Amino acid sequence: MKNHDHPHTVACGCDVTPERVDMARRRLMAGAAGAAAAGAAAITGTTATAATDEARAYYADPETPGLPQIDMDIVPGRTALVVTDPQIDFLSEDGVTWGVVGESVTEQGTVDNIEKLFIAAKAAGMPVFISPHYYYPHDHGWQFEGTLEATMHAIGMFDRLGPLNLDNFEGSGADWMPQYKKYIEDGKTVVCSPHKVYSPAQNDLNLQMRKRGIDKVILAGMSANLCTQAHLYELLELGYEVAVVRDATAGAKVPEGDGYLAAIINFRMVANGVWWTDEAVERIGNSA
Repeated sequence: MKNHDHPHTVACGCDVTPERVDMARRRLMAGAAGAAAAGAAAITGTTATAATDEARAYYADPETPGLPQIDMDIVPGRTALVVTDPQIDFLSEDGVTWGVVGESVTEQGTVDNIEKLFIAAKAAGMPVFISPHYYYPHDHGWQFEGTLEATMHAIGMFDRLGPLNLDNFEGSGADWMPQYKKYIEDGKTVVCSPHKVYSPAQNDLNLQMRKRGIDKVILAGMSANLCTQAHLYELLELGYEVAVVRDATAGAKVPEGDGYLAAIINFRMVANGVWWTDEAVERIGNSA
């Protein structure tokens, strides 16, 4: 996180100095250069309001699907909007992952599309839940990690100084995107405890929704093939119906592959609905 300036020793278990974060971020961006740098450079400084025509065409559904086409109805009082990781490190040009997710975020119009969902849900009186991602110093003491866990820890992604410490939080990579704050901090949105890897298996999202009678979810947020997809799978296993808003998420583009494409394929195969933002907004409005 920015200004992560508490005294660092071996005992602190954190090892996230500004110098280490900067070097790791540079390595991450350099490693993705072959797949994403040119596109990201071309779009820097622009703001898309919707998925581009090129993106819609490239990620279009098959004209003749081979699987049954399932859909989900919105039922007032039983349906909620869930947004994963609407945070600076994923969605802002200032975030540590912009070098690998920026192209996808921009071509999908992800930032504005998430805001459209917030606006629609608030206008309809639909419950909104945030499943955030935070790392504290003790999380940097893990003895084993997966590839992207190790990457997130190395670049200081979502870092906070502690579970009860908000020093230097404002404007850091762990903070909300600025345009979302008025929706998230309105006293009505439920901000769940943080998930630590990808899914909500270790946070209280399920508890918070079940206590409110929610059994249908409209899912959006970051990132497509990681936390968003993991939330989809976990919620399905817990007995929820889940519709994913396909252009209110995005994924990394790296030499290993296109994370957004990987997610879209899986969304089609397992979700109860795969909607565009405009369609989701219309459905939410009609349900009010």
